[in-house]
Amino acid sequence: MPDVAVSPDAYPVTARNRVKRLHERGRYDRAAVHAILDAAMVCHIAYVIDGQPYCTPTAFWREGDHLYWHGSSASRMLRAQKEGLPVCLTVTHLDSLVLARSGFNHSVDYRSAMCFGTARVVEDVAAKARALDAMIDRFYPGRAAELRPSTEQELKATTVIAMEIEEASGKVRAKGIGDDEADYALPIHATRFPVTQVIGTGEPCPRMPAGVPVPPGLAGFTPGRRLDEIMLESHRTTFGEG
Repeated sequence: MPDVAVSPDAYPVTARNRVKRLHERGRYDRAAVHAILDAAMVCHIAYVIDGQPYCTPTAFWREGDHLYWHGSSASRMLRAQKEGLPVCLTVTHLDSLVLARSGFNHSVDYRSAMCFGTARVVEDVAAKARALDAMIDRFYPGRAAELRPSTEQELKATTVIAMEIEEASGKVRAKGIGDDEADYALPIHATRFPVTQVIGTGEPCPRMPAGVPVPPGLAGFTPGRRLDEIMLESHRTTFGEG
């Protein structure tokens, strides 16, 4: 049961997802948590198998209050999740490096999200095929319909995992330099270095037939644009707001 009463627009706050250190940075409303998730392409999934902890990086996507990821059917993680496995899925965006006037106040600006739930294999073949199309469209809107259909063997070799978000929290630091008041007068260089991932110039396959146009769904992938902005835009184009 939640430790704190929350609105329907927020995730329940419990001992598991409560932000304990610097709690003022915590975010529990769905809109804030979803924005952090949807701006990312890669997550890390932590789980325990036979007493041994693991943490696996993988591409993921969100539909409503469910998170999805995929991988090889031979994967140890995915095989273990077949019957249901408690997992913690995290996402982090590094937004800046912060150099202060003391070692203690050196920091980074960031956005992070932590989601808890039970991961299970999507067994239904049609549902799995739909999910894999949704994964492509989530990153590159409308692209699934432009591709050749997946073969039966490709579908068999791929496992799709779904997890309902039971509890989640976000954590955000965006304050830049935060020195002790007495330190601001010290003759020590302090600065903030913004950090972004940006799209470079596309490199078309040299074996692509001449005259193949760039599809409309890739219009947002222009050189110099921030990847997190493109991912958020692509998610909203595919699944809408929320």
